[in-house]
Amino acid sequence: MTTEDSKPASDFIRDIVRQDLLTNKYDGRVHTRFPPEPNAYLHIGHAKAIWISFSIAEEFNGLYNLRFDDTNPVKEEQEYIDAIIRDIRWLGWDWGDRLYYASDYFEQMYEYAEQLIRAGKAYVDELSAEEIRDYRGTLTEPGRLSPYRERPLEENLALFRRMRAGEFPDGSRVLRAKIDMTSPNLNMRDPVMYRILHASHPRTGDKWCIYPMYDWAHGLEDSIEGITHSLCSLEFEDHRPLYDWFLDELGIYHPQQIEFARTNLTYTMTSKRRLLRMVREGLVSGWDDPRMPTLCGLRRRGYTPETIRTFCQRTGVAKTNSTVDIAFLEHCLREDLNQRAQRVMGVLRPLRMVIDNYPEGQVEEFDAVNNPENPAAGTRKVPFSRVLYIEQDDFLEEAPPKYFRLTPGSEVRLRYAYFVTCTGVVKDKSGEVIEVHCTYDPATRGGDAPDGRRVKSTLHWVSAEHAIEAEVRLYDHLFNKEDPADVEDGKDFKDYINPDSLEVLTSCRVEPSLAGATPGSRYQFERQGYFCVDPDSSSGKLVFNRIVTLRDTWAKIQKQQKND
Repeated sequence: MTTEDSKPASDFIRDIVRQDLLTNKYDGRVHTRFPPEPNAYLHIGHAKAIWISFSIAEEFNGLYNLRFDDTNPVKEEQEYIDAIIRDIRWLGWDWGDRLYYASDYFEQMYEYAEQLIRAGKAYVDELSAEEIRDYRGTLTEPGRLSPYRERPLEENLALFRRMRAGEFPDGSRVLRAKIDMTSPNLNMRDPVMYRILHASHPRTGDKWCIYPMYDWAHGLEDSIEGITHSLCSLEFEDHRPLYDWFLDELGIYHPQQIEFARTNLTYTMTSKRRLLRMVREGLVSGWDDPRMPTLCGLRRRGYTPETIRTFCQRTGVAKTNSTVDIAFLEHCLREDLNQRAQRVMGVLRPLRMVIDNYPEGQVEEFDAVNNPENPAAGTRKVPFSRVLYIEQDDFLEEAPPKYFRLTPGSEVRLRYAYFVTCTGVVKDKSGEVIEVHCTYDPATRGGDAPDGRRVKSTLHWVSAEHAIEAEVRLYDHLFNKEDPADVEDGKDFKDYINPDSLEVLTSCRVEPSLAGATPGSRYQFERQGYFCVDPDSSSGKLVFNRIVTLRDTWAKIQKQQKND
């Protein structure tokens, strides 16, 4: 973490927590939770919710739970549970022995439901799902009472028990709370508490054929676990009166629900439904595709957990939804990688360079700095020989004005090595330059001229004899529309997928120090960007993902704003 990240945070949720501690509202306790549905992988938006709940508990010496809201067995899979656990641990949090599931409380929830039935606050309804929606009314029209709303208590109780016993088919009956069909808040218009669903549950098997709805289960789970501050995103604000109503009517321990705003990113889609669709339709290689906003995708691309935590801290906690330029996330990433990533030389599009006056068979080694930001990182040896590879873009036979890299007759510096001057080129039959010839100045060993002359460009390189061949995957934004969720008429969100979001280079060359690079290792390829070794790598093949380029557009924006 940076120094800024270590500063105590201040926001409206923390202010509430501090006040509650002052008044001893929860006997001096702070206890939060993160309650994901195990029906998809976590994405960058979830990271913000995780950070808010877990960091607040840590800051106030409290506890936090991980609880899976596994109330819909049709969409939930163990794969997602395992992935969520893995991703949260990667972010840096450990919930100890406080891993829970909504299904842990199914029996208690059922007993609470019978309690409401006996109190005349819940009833079994036989309207279809479509009829319930119709009876519910609209924002401008009140709802209508179900013809089954005034069943006798014992009949409701008997029907509910028969629902549990599996006597009715899916969709034939539901249990609804009896609240107010004229409420301006549609969530209070006799919401459904249980539906019939004959589906095997990953944890409870076939024990249940009725499953609780989220709004019914959510508050009960918080209450049972002794949560003090139930933190959730802003879309649940209209659900809070229902959260409170259930707990108050049952007369049980009552946590406080507090809503915070989502932080959206430009050029990023975080709809779980659409992300799942992209995976299933093969639009990406999987949930961990490095272009995906999922935490496993960001991890595979090379993001660090420190970057994501820093981003969450710096974007803060607000009451109004906002969209942050993805350039700011990348700025946080560059700041972090600049401190930790070892510098190396890698040539992405090789062009052969022959130094004609360098002795054939001779090999020298130069000391290269591993990280100028960290003197303790030391140096490494880089071999130099007569034949090198440089970037194709670093040579032009006919250069425009202000092109300071290699051209016929010009002199440039080779990083850590010598000054060289281009003396000629070799072309293929199509006229494309496939080799450049140079001479070197032995007096400039180490990259400086004793006579004080200067050159305007320094090029990176690798020795052709010693270089390792590698595949490099260049990633860009997955979408080319700033808000891909804003789908125009007649279009699908798929229409905004960036066709240039991935470019694969198969003939790259990297310096030999990378021979033992392991998956997940991060490097800065000098002048190219930050790269991470992909899990696809093997003993005979190195594969790198470009994490981010060196160009920091956010820093430029900030500098411009400062100057203005």
